[in-house]
Amino acid sequence: MKIKHQLAIFNGLTRLLVILVLWLMLPILVQNVVYKHINNGLLEKKKKFIDHLNQNEINDFIENSNDSTETYSQFSTLHSEFLVLSKVAIKPHQKKTIFSNDYRIIEGEENEYRILQYHFTYEKVAYQLEIGSSLSEVNDLTFIIRFFIIIVLVVILLVTFLADTVYIEYLLKPFYKIIDTKIRRVNEPETFDHTPIKAKSRDFRELDLVLNQMMDRIGELFKKEKQFISNVSHELLTPIALLKNKLENLLQNDSLDDNAFDKIASSLKTLDMLKKIINNLLLISRIENNQYEANEEIDFHEIVNGLHEDLEDRIEDKGLKLFNNMQHDFNFKGNKTLLHILIYNLVTNAIKYNQENGTITISDGFLNQHYFISIKDSGIGMDDSQIEKIFNRFARISSDQDGQGLGLAIAESVASFHHIEIKVVSQINEGTTFTLLFPEAANA
Repeated sequence: MKIKHQLAIFNGLTRLLVILVLWLMLPILVQNVVYKHINNGLLEKKKKFIDHLNQNEINDFIENSNDSTETYSQFSTLHSEFLVLSKVAIKPHQKKTIFSNDYRIIEGEENEYRILQYHFTYEKVAYQLEIGSSLSEVNDLTFIIRFFIIIVLVVILLVTFLADTVYIEYLLKPFYKIIDTKIRRVNEPETFDHTPIKAKSRDFRELDLVLNQMMDRIGELFKKEKQFISNVSHELLTPIALLKNKLENLLQNDSLDDNAFDKIASSLKTLDMLKKIINNLLLISRIENNQYEANEEIDFHEIVNGLHEDLEDRIEDKGLKLFNNMQHDFNFKGNKTLLHILIYNLVTNAIKYNQENGTITISDGFLNQHYFISIKDSGIGMDDSQIEKIFNRFARISSDQDGQGLGLAIAESVASFHHIEIKVVSQINEGTTFTLLFPEAANA
């Protein structure tokens, strides 16, 4: 997940948490404000009632009933308020004023009220005054406010989430531009773009500057390495050629006995092997340094048919059968020489590690809209530990086989140069299949 999405999600979650807390706290806050307002109203009604209270009014309020309770009550037409005056027994330490919420049934209708209870004495008689105000409107108002607030907060959440996403995208635009133009598209230091990235953030400008400085240093190292390779090529191959020439001249001497002749011939063979190792290492180095062009039209049928002719003697010596099952024409641009080396090394590897009278099958096709070439043999096979090491330089599957262990290393370098993926499937004593998966879309 990209950092811009992570930041947007984090901001969205924090806002959602704030909304949840506000949504839970809102009723409490509303109730506190409303209750305070209702309490003040009840206190004013109580004050007016007490201020105008006299014995005649009490006598008018209190009516004797059949039971022992003497109570006066009145209520509004809509049952939104009520007033109750009752005679009560005197209780010590009784609070004079108490506010509470309670349900009362008035004319068969039950409602919740905010109730003020006031205890007082008048002419040595204790009374309890209850004044109630209905909470039904308050509850309805609280629900409406909560519903309205949640809609507003959700809209704010969506708007701020979108705004954050756009703003974060704007802030990180230089970062992605650095990745795209200065890292992902750079295959070698010479193609690196030193143009400064326009960014308002100091961090990205500093990152761009550091990348430019780093690539300058890498470019200098690449130049020195290429120069070193060129020097090695000249300094090592020239003496080898001179030694080989002298030894070949010695072989023309008729005075040599058989023992000396064999030693000189063995030295020539060693020099040839050394020259081949140096040339292969130089080839790998040049490929990895992108010193080859890759703009030729490649005909894989031509390459495979040419390999069959070049390797015919080696195939017949081991009694092998090579089947060319390629059926597709695929357009691909690359370096013809290097791709010839790639397929040549894989086929010679299949010959070298094959069983006597075995088979080699070369086929092609399309996998997930990508062209592939597979080279399958019926050879000795490999286990997982061997597969992990086959592309290492100087690694050999079997010590009984000749070679320097550079064939597959070269194959991997060529494949990487052309952005070709090499897949290996193998089983002991059943054979190995090398599959070249090309990067371009299917193009039959």
